[in-house]
Amino acid sequence: MFPTLGTVSPVGNEKITAERIRGLKGAGFAALTAYDYAMARLLDEAGVPLILVGDSLGMVVLGYPDTTLVTIEEMEHHVRAAARAKTQGLLVADLPACSYETPEQAVATAKRLRAAGAEAVKAEGGREILPQIQSIIAAGIPFLGHLGMLPQHVREEGGYRVKGKIPAEREGLLADAVALQDAGAFAVVLELVKPEVAVEITAAITIPTIGIGAGETCDGQILVTTDLLGTSPDYIPKHVPVRPELGRRMSEIVRDWKDAISCPN
Repeated sequence: MFPTLGTVSPVGNEKITAERIRGLKGAGFAALTAYDYAMARLLDEAGVPLILVGDSLGMVVLGYPDTTLVTIEEMEHHVRAAARAKTQGLLVADLPACSYETPEQAVATAKRLRAAGAEAVKAEGGREILPQIQSIIAAGIPFLGHLGMLPQHVREEGGYRVKGKIPAEREGLLADAVALQDAGAFAVVLELVKPEVAVEITAAITIPTIGIGAGETCDGQILVTTDLLGTSPDYIPKHVPVRPELGRRMSEIVRDWKDAISCPN
């Protein structure tokens, strides 16, 4: 896997655990999404230490308008597929919207995803879901935090926007990050957080921050893989650092093959 492609990785050649990700503070590491066996294998061969089966699959795989419609059954299905790759990287799964309303429900949902093959889980929120986070960790399931823009709340917020622009948001994000650290989270994703605030959070906590649209100074970076490759069907966010032509090229290959087929006479 990692050594196959000669990849230099900050985590070495052993199986990646949540504790090893916790130890990557300041290391500069990558995380990407995978929703099936083939992509999980590809990312693992490229040396990606954290692979997320994200509820973003609702938009880029299932065609939903946002992530709020993704069900636990759909998450289980895709986690099982990715887990069959037996990745060296840590396989993390999102708890879908409305599946962690109480500590009891949060643990039950996390256990279902663990049974499907996830090695850790992620949920959106800070102090407001602290009892759920504490219960998940107490059940022996590693937890990845997620602060900033919370896609599962996009409808009530009326869209996607950068967080931390006003003092109250900045202070809330800092307090939430410390709370996640103290609860036992092994890292925290910062999505669409004002870069200056992401710098503050990264300096204030001892666990790694993983940025997405939050500047380049977090301890790690994560992207939706189809955004990175240019194959997301509808929209590629402006925070994606490259604009590949893979999606267009794939269409050209299919069209060329289709047009080359002739009907035998």
